[in-house]
Amino acid sequence: MIFTIFAAFNTDSREDFDVAKREVLLRRVGHEMLLQSGDRTSRVLPVKKISDNEYQISFENELTFQPDSLVNLTKRLLAKDQMSSDYIVNVLNCKNSSVAYGYSVSKNQKDDIVSCVGRKQPKACYMINVKFKPTAINTTKGAFLVGGFSFLAFIGLVLFKSKSLKSRKAVPEIQQNDLFTLGSIVFDSKNRKLIIDDKTIDLTATESRVLLIFASSPNEIIERSRLQKEIWEDDGVIVGRSLDMFISKLRKKLEINPHIKIVVIRGKGYRLEINS
Repeated sequence: MIFTIFAAFNTDSREDFDVAKREVLLRRVGHEMLLQSGDRTSRVLPVKKISDNEYQISFENELTFQPDSLVNLTKRLLAKDQMSSDYIVNVLNCKNSSVAYGYSVSKNQKDDIVSCVGRKQPKACYMINVKFKPTAINTTKGAFLVGGFSFLAFIGLVLFKSKSLKSRKAVPEIQQNDLFTLGSIVFDSKNRKLIIDDKTIDLTATESRVLLIFASSPNEIIERSRLQKEIWEDDGVIVGRSLDMFISKLRKKLEINPHIKIVVIRGKGYRLEINS
């Protein structure tokens, strides 16, 4: 009975934590959408839970969005959701709830349904509905915990000395997406490329490593000492002006979008600013 009660409360606590984390990730989706739209001041309104597995993101002001950027954004952020890897996204018009754009993402990428990329949507009032595929743990939870866990506890006590029950297949970690959306630019860190519209710009290995640090923390100050340590000193090489040289090269390659630039923060380091 003690085991059953503990398991029930532990399951509920873990599920509550995962739900809270999911809502934070959804709010981050809304935040980065506003940044991509060039809005750095208006608010993302509270995330609404429409049903057990469906959420709605809404905004204080109108915005515009690029479908392919939205797809890459949700794939990158929602890959951190441990509860579900399959979901459907619908972008709705606020006035009549008609679907302005929608797509489906699956754990198996071959089952993804994505269309109409590259077509920038007009500025308007939008809401984003994200519906996740239900997980098995949500069904018949109460009866299962009382009956099922009691039975498992009994079997566990009988077979306590057997170590075979402890051998379970490790759950594979969700692969992190290698694509980063920087305004209208897509940074492919794995293949070391910058992609905007139909244009592709190649990066060197070092340029890609530097940009990866910036892309992981956009609009945040990155200390110069951190860049030197992670890029060179960890490999046993200490540099002087090499960092400035690579920053300068990156700036030139990012000039394809004038709203994205690396600025110097005197006495501190650098910051990747994304204004649209």
